[in-house]
This record gives sequence, C-alpha cells and structure tokens, in this order.
Amino acid sequence: GTPMARNLLARGFGVTLHNRTRSRAEALIAEGARVADSPAEAVAEGGIAVTMLANDAALEAVVLGEQGFADRLGEGGLHISMSTVSPETSRKLALAHEERGSLFLAAPVFGRPDSAAAGKLWLCQSGSDAAKERARPVLDALGQGIHDFGADPGAANVVKLSGNFLILSAIEALSDAMALSER
Repeated sequence: GTPMARNLLARGFGVTLHNRTRSRAEALIAEGARVADSPAEAVAEGGIAVTMLANDAALEAVVLGEQGFADRLGEGGLHISMSTVSPETSRKLALAHEERGSLFLAAPVFGRPDSAAAGKLWLCQSGSDAAKERARPVLDALGQGIHDFGADPGAANVVKLSGNFLILSAIEALSDAMALSER
C-alpha cells in the first residue's frame, strides 16, 4: 500500500491513512500524508476510502470492526477494496455499504511493489457504474490499465484469484521442468 499512497500524493490527492503498524504510516508524513489513529478516523464522510490489506479478516475488521470506517464513510462515500480477498467478502462489504448509502468497488491488482511504485499496476474492477465512475481518477493514478468485470462485486476477486492460481501453476510447472532437466 505504501507505493500506492505515494502515487496518490504525487497526483495531488489528499491522503489520510491508517496502518496497524503505525511506523509504516508515519513514513509518508514527510510526503504530505496525514496519519489517523483508527480506520474510522482515516475517512471523511462522503469521501473515498482505499484499502489494501493482507486477508479477508483484516479487511472486514477495518471496514466493519469496532473501529471500522463503514459507518463514518456513510452516505455518498466510496470504498475501493484493492485487496486479494474472497468474492464472498466483497459481496458482504458491498451490501454493508449499500445499507449505509455508500458505494463499494472491488479493484484487486496484479503487480509487484515495483510496479505499484511506478504506477503500473493492472487493475480488475467490479461493482456499480456509479462506483466505477467515482473511482476512475484514483485508479488511473495507480495503474496502467483497468479491466472491468461487471456489476457483481465479487467478480473482480474471482478473476484475481484465478490469475494467482495460473501464476502459481506456471511456477510449479517450470519448477518441475527444471527438476526434470537437471536429472
């Protein structure tokens, strides 16, 4: 997430961030970011929240947990979830945001940290047209291409997980081929 935050700052976005490891967040203060003490304090009502987290449980805690931001984001807000999580988690979060009058966009990414630093991520997206339109300037600042997989909030996650499976399968096949060649 740090290279992504740097790109947003470089493109003139105001960035307030929260990280469970505060020292990681504080590294961006010199570049113009503000640091919040909780996920809820990192969002403004009606604003845009971008999440990049390790797993489903971390994402749900940041959004719906005791100090989560869903209620504060509220009416007119947008949550862009860029984490690799299950389609079910994205669908659950989309419903939770809809109940609060906010939008949700699943936007998991393909790319290593160096690609993120260069603003060259490949982004998958799925969600409502309104969420996609509002998210476009943010996604353009982070990636080199956006691929749309429809309205189902879980669809982009299916594509991301399938892509990861293909990448790991290719690595395994190459490893087997190398082992065979060495024998």
